Amino acid sequence: MLRLLALLLSLVACTTHARTAAEYLPADANLDNTIPTPASVLGWEVGDWHVGHDALVHYLYRLADASPRVSLREIGRSNEQRPLLQLLISSPANLDRSEELRQAHLDGAGPLVVWLGYSVHGNEASGSNASLLVAYYLAASRSETVERMLDDTIVLIDPSLNPDGLDRFASWANQNAGRVPVRNPVTRQHVENWPGGRTNHYWFDLNRDWLPLVQPESRARIVEYHRWLPHVLTDHHEQGGRNPGFFFQPGVPSRQNPLTPPENFELTRALAAYHAEAMDAAGVPYFTEDAYDDFYYGKGSTYPDINGSVGILFEQRNIRGQELATSNGVETFRDAIANQLRVSLSTLRGAWELRDRLKEYHALGARFAKWRGVISISDDLPTGYAVEANAHALARYAALCVEGGLVPIVEPEGDPDSDADGMTDGWEQLYGLDPLVDDTDSDPDGDGLTNSAEFGLTTDPTDSDSDVTPVAAPPSVSPAS
Repeated sequence: MLRLLALLLSLVACTTHARTAAEYLPADANLDNTIPTPASVLGWEVGDWHVGHDALVHYLYRLADASPRVSLREIGRSNEQRPLLQLLISSPANLDRSEELRQAHLDGAGPLVVWLGYSVHGNEASGSNASLLVAYYLAASRSETVERMLDDTIVLIDPSLNPDGLDRFASWANQNAGRVPVRNPVTRQHVENWPGGRTNHYWFDLNRDWLPLVQPESRARIVEYHRWLPHVLTDHHEQGGRNPGFFFQPGVPSRQNPLTPPENFELTRALAAYHAEAMDAAGVPYFTEDAYDDFYYGKGSTYPDINGSVGILFEQRNIRGQELATSNGVETFRDAIANQLRVSLSTLRGAWELRDRLKEYHALGARFAKWRGVISISDDLPTGYAVEANAHALARYAALCVEGGLVPIVEPEGDPDSDADGMTDGWEQLYGLDPLVDDTDSDPDGDGLTNSAEFGLTTDPTDSDSDVTPVAAPPSVSPAS
């Protein structure tokens, strides 16, 4: 009985053992002890707790202060006014002339540029926790490999693409953590309350916002993306239990967007060989070319593909507590962090060794332009004339794009009627009316015709003379930038 008890206690000790930063990192890291470790600032080792956004920010500022390889910028604010950070990591000499190198890169003659982006879904937190270790490693390692790479590489790190969601989730996860981890997937640690941390403040999925750019987090990020146009961008996620093992692109072959240049898929496959090698060395099960697609350009892993970059999706099994019983055995939060770190480093290694091919692909200039078509739909809209006129305009747009070396993308969008007053939002906004207020019976121009009547007549409700000759039809399709 005593032997059994001792065995059980030893198992608990093993599963709850803190893993130091050095234990996560490659054996040849040769770490500079003047650079603060995450634990020296946070007060606990990475993986012991889920890092909140404030603690993440605090450590990264300390890191930037201590390391001549790290520059830190605030590029915007979330809806809840949390800072959106961008770390720029390279050799000290490169940081002193980062703007010059950025311009040289855009001109086709600069360094390799790699963007690492973590946890766009806030409750897929292993990525943001791993970003602490990635930043620390690049700042502190004195290995010949790291120093040589940083001499000709700019690494951009977005440690938390969704600060509000990450903080919401970290608070929940830490509040429900026990001193002894619980592995049962139906216990409270593993069953997050709605709405959870996946979305941002407005419960918006930021991984669908790379094209619409509705949210401030997305708008800030996309400005920086186009300032740098990296050669490679990573998008670190987590997946549910239905997909065992770790996933990395390429995705399902039949779900490749035909607008993506074939060179992109070739480079994605070439980088996958480095991820596979890293996972094999660690004995971690993984899969690829299954479950996930490379089609919709509004996601972080695919938006780069149409902009001269290579986007890579990673999916780690989601472990919301500290430990989880899975079909592959017990998996821990520390294991999840280690996997995200592992593929971050394999990306850097692969991009470095494939840098000539990546630069050649970038120089080809695969870029896109977007036409957003707002369509009013009713029993008699759009009219045949509207369809014909806009088809002609769209054809001209596509021809001009191709002539200029751009890939034309069309984003259709229905024109809603938010206040259900029978007048579409687009028409009301066109004439300065409130699309959220039922103002059908108003007559702002005093010509005896209500707004509803003017909408039906396609006349201007703010101009008393427009009822004689219609001046503007309800926009059936209107281009946007």
